[in-house]
Amino acid sequence: MTGKRVDRRWLSEAVRRIEADYNRSADTHLIRVDLPRYPGIVLYLKDESSHPTGSLKHRLARSLFLYALCNEWIGPETTVIESSSGSTAVSEAYFARMLGLRFIAVMPATTAKPKLDAIRFHGGEIHMVDDPRTVYAVSHRLAAETGGHYLDQFTYAERATDWRGNNNIAESIFAQMAEEEHPCPSWIVCGAGTGGTSATIGRFIRYCRHDTRLCVADPVHSVFHRHFEDRSVVALPEGCASRIEGIGRPRVEPSFVPSVIDRMIAVEDADSIGAMRALSDRLGRRVGGSTGTNLWACAQIVEEMAAAGETGSIVTLLCDGGDRYGCTYYNDAWLDERQVAWTDAAARMTAFLG
Repeated sequence: MTGKRVDRRWLSEAVRRIEADYNRSADTHLIRVDLPRYPGIVLYLKDESSHPTGSLKHRLARSLFLYALCNEWIGPETTVIESSSGSTAVSEAYFARMLGLRFIAVMPATTAKPKLDAIRFHGGEIHMVDDPRTVYAVSHRLAAETGGHYLDQFTYAERATDWRGNNNIAESIFAQMAEEEHPCPSWIVCGAGTGGTSATIGRFIRYCRHDTRLCVADPVHSVFHRHFEDRSVVALPEGCASRIEGIGRPRVEPSFVPSVIDRMIAVEDADSIGAMRALSDRLGRRVGGSTGTNLWACAQIVEEMAAAGETGSIVTLLCDGGDRYGCTYYNDAWLDERQVAWTDAAARMTAFLG
């Protein structure tokens, strides 16, 4: 936006509304999953689908709006722009409507239709692009054309959230684990879309001097795990892209902080979807694809711990519900058309879960 100062009364009211919304919401659930084949090792799912907008990205959207407001980048007439594969934009549309602001999401044309419907439900507009790599430039252009503000989750995710506390996701996990038999997890496993969640968790672990290690599960067709192994790799070849929405990127995003990550595991798309389907059967409700990616990595770590005679707990994220993927990941015809052979992975994960 322009250099015009934001009215402090409006700004104060905007922050109050967002904080009041947070105060009305209980913390997300921590679901215990016993693993009969692995005595002494317990898996926990941090269920981020229970946020008002249904995903982990609700936390990020709230932080991004507060960060922009307190920097006076957003005022009462500001058009808010974001580049997103879906879930972040759903959550940001929710907060934009709360503040009475116009919101435009710049999104790949391949985004699942239920996500588009959810954005529109919250009053957001959608600007489609055929090439996902252009979302950044298009977002900057729209912000300039409208005199608006580009929230830019890929740059600000790692700094908008207070990683030292303020009930961030890491603080919440450790508080909820306090009464479990293994209160300090051996591992926390998450994915990376912007890199903001892994940066928050990794920094919090070090700040609080926990022995927990952080593993980031990454789609095979993502640059993050390649960059983790070799910092000179910063982008994928053109045409290389993951099918798992919300995580994995073709370029290394500014918010990705590899130095706070202990390990990365690359996961095939078919394995992510097979794990997602098996976990949905176990829980009796659908989960999203990125949760399947996390679970596949967890299974690998559990098997390694068991082989080494180790016990302990592992916490991972249930990132969003599966209803947004009914026409894609839960549509066998859609998967067959794209030659995603997921059934063997689902059978293996069913056996893992017992």
